[in-house]
Amino acid sequence: MRTPLIAGNWKMNKTVEQARALVAEMLPGLQAVPSVERVLCPPFTALMPISAMLVGTEIGLGAQNMHWEAQGAFTGEISPGMVKEFCQYVILGHSERRTYFGETDQTVNKKVHAALANQLIPIVCVGETLEENEAGRTAEVVARQVCDGLKDVSKDQAAKLVIAYEPVWAIGTGRAASGEVANRVLAEIIRPALAGLFDTPTAQKIRILYGGSVTAANAQEFFGQPEIDGALVGGASLKPAEFVNIAIAAAK
Repeated sequence: MRTPLIAGNWKMNKTVEQARALVAEMLPGLQAVPSVERVLCPPFTALMPISAMLVGTEIGLGAQNMHWEAQGAFTGEISPGMVKEFCQYVILGHSERRTYFGETDQTVNKKVHAALANQLIPIVCVGETLEENEAGRTAEVVARQVCDGLKDVSKDQAAKLVIAYEPVWAIGTGRAASGEVANRVLAEIIRPALAGLFDTPTAQKIRILYGGSVTAANAQEFFGQPEIDGALVGGASLKPAEFVNIAIAAAK
């Protein structure tokens, strides 16, 4: 059995003061759902204070990105070691990083290896654009992102990572894929790609999340699907009651 995982990607939202207030409001509800792995991914500026608030709670902390180099002349970047000081997880290859900041499958692969080398759990995002979806290229694009993004990862390492299927056309648009459609992508594209990279038992151990306009109202539609192991939640993770209710839905 794969333990459900619910991760909240706050994106570029919340000052430190606002982040503290948000966590204080959602913490009691999240702590009451111990059967689900819960992860908060605030902006870099809030990682230190939120890390202190989560001590002793069993709720994980994740960064939204990082560089693959350990240190050096990379102005504005954050190294794996800096992330590791506070976090257990890191989101890699999010579609917004690919779209706005030129990330590629190759740079995502470098970051995956750097995260694993620093005992961080990578949440690796894959997903097709609306144009690719409408052109019938979902299988080609998503399988390529999985295979190239996880190139040269060992079977032992692979069992520790998390994949997030986020169809780009469903992120922040209010247009979520149906549970059935998302499950089919996981069952027919992502898990077979993982099995080809590693083997079937390893592919079955890897948790795959759905992301893209997940709300408390539609969460159960996704979590009721056999291949979907949780969610990478965007906007709804900024609403305490909504995020807690998504975690509760995953527990069911």
